[in-house]
Amino acid sequence: MNRVAVVYWSGTGNTESMAKAVAEGAQKAGVPEVALLTVGEAVPGIVGTVDAVALGCPAMGAEVLEESEMEPFVAALTADSLQGKPVLLFGSYDWGDGTWMREWGERMKGLGAKVLAELPVKLDPKEEDLARCREAGALLAGN
Repeated sequence: MNRVAVVYWSGTGNTESMAKAVAEGAQKAGVPEVALLTVGEAVPGIVGTVDAVALGCPAMGAEVLEESEMEPFVAALTADSLQGKPVLLFGSYDWGDGTWMREWGERMKGLGAKVLAELPVKLDPKEEDLARCREAGALLAGN
């Protein structure tokens, strides 16, 4: 694994903390190039240029992806760029049961992605949650 992208949207900083932990895990696992990008800095085409991708977004409203930036980014992803690609999904939520994460995972699988893990975290991530994110980043690096 030579190149991993971690693309995220964060409104309160919770998902950003998770993104940084995922990137740290991938780096410590030996990935030479880890791009940590907000969704505003990224373009969907980046997914086709990396070996693996981690996508992060909190649950918004009625358990959906953030609608102005993250949803359009995800909607622009193609089966060509995701087919067989290792993908990690993560994000925080306040209420509900994680429906947004399960639905997001199914969307990615429907495009041919190899979804390695889905990491929903209730409210602000605790150290054990961040440790899980680092472990998931290392898992992403190993695929």
